[in-house]
Amino acid sequence: MTTKILDLIKRNQVPAAVLRTASKGALPLPAPEMIEILVYLTQNPVFAQDARMTLASYDVLASVEVVADPATPAEVLGYYWSQQNRRPALMPHLIENPAISETLLMELAEEAPREIVNMLLASPRARSSPAVVEALSTNARLTPEELRDLQGETENEAQPEAVRSNDSEPVSEEPAPMDPETQAAQRLFLEQHARDIASEEGKPFELAAVEEPAGEGANGSDPSPAAITSEAAGVEGENPEIPETLKIHESNETPPETQSLAATALAQHAAKQVPAQEEKKLTLLQKIAKMNVADRVKAAFSGSREERAILIRDMTKVVQNAVLASPKLSDPEVETFASAKNLHENVFREITRNRRFIKNYSVQRNLVSNPKTPLDISLSLIKNLMVYDLKSLQRNKNVSETIRKLAQKLYREKATSGGKTKD
Repeated sequence: MTTKILDLIKRNQVPAAVLRTASKGALPLPAPEMIEILVYLTQNPVFAQDARMTLASYDVLASVEVVADPATPAEVLGYYWSQQNRRPALMPHLIENPAISETLLMELAEEAPREIVNMLLASPRARSSPAVVEALSTNARLTPEELRDLQGETENEAQPEAVRSNDSEPVSEEPAPMDPETQAAQRLFLEQHARDIASEEGKPFELAAVEEPAGEGANGSDPSPAAITSEAAGVEGENPEIPETLKIHESNETPPETQSLAATALAQHAAKQVPAQEEKKLTLLQKIAKMNVADRVKAAFSGSREERAILIRDMTKVVQNAVLASPKLSDPEVETFASAKNLHENVFREITRNRRFIKNYSVQRNLVSNPKTPLDISLSLIKNLMVYDLKSLQRNKNVSETIRKLAQKLYREKATSGGKTKD
């Protein structure tokens, strides 16, 4: 029933009296249908205020049922997720809803007010995600005790399962066997890219630190230089095996050239490291730095999520492409890549070439909002964004003025045409 009513409303075929009744939440419809109509009416120039007031006071139990359902339309979840429309009683259920992407959880965790921090700390989903835990660890509203607790969880998650033991003595790490699908994909990739791999052999491992034009990012925005940090790569900052002069620290004053040289020095240092009895102490970054290109390509298919997070930043394009070709790569990982500001341009272009990735709305939104995404990609995707994301994007100072102006134009069009994309 609501599909017909909503379609009629979108086509301006409903009398104003019915719209007024709908904006008060008084139509005889089930809660999910009524809420969807109300969210739509929040963009109506006449009835928006009434619709927002109705949603703010809508029955809590009915609202909880709606926001906890993964099948709820993205527009509804996005409305309640946006900061200006949050209802504290609904946020714990939104956080647990798998339809809310991990990237959104990470963004929330970084800047959440104290009330939301408490919800994230109590959330099984948030606490089980290393990426969300890491983002939450940067929130200035955490107490020292909470931060120590989260850092302990992060270190435990970062340690490979194979080296964990109930005893104090670590056990040797054994690579997990690949499933047939991954084996087949790896074999095909190696065959198809044999020439590329051979041409890259002998080049040292180097983490991406793409140089930006002075004064603007890839989208023409004011840059915040993407510093390479040992912490982001999964390396413990206080690792005594890495000399202090080779540690890579985040600094807005460090030019990309220096970062690149430091990353290369770290890789070269790691490649000369320690005899076999010390092998178990090597960090993931150091182990990857010792691999040749062919081995890094194989690791992109067989490795863990943490290894893929490092390998996607490899300056060698064939390694980046191998990570994106791995069947083990999850949608949340791709969403994170799409919003990352320390990846090579090739990664963003390869993501857009993959039909599975680009069908993911969160990936599209993250790419458009990322100042490091090439402008031609952002321009091709921005027309697919929903009204509430366009509203946020037009005020995003990190993206180029071109993107902000286009977002403003599309927002006005969609806000007055029922959120439809105009061809």
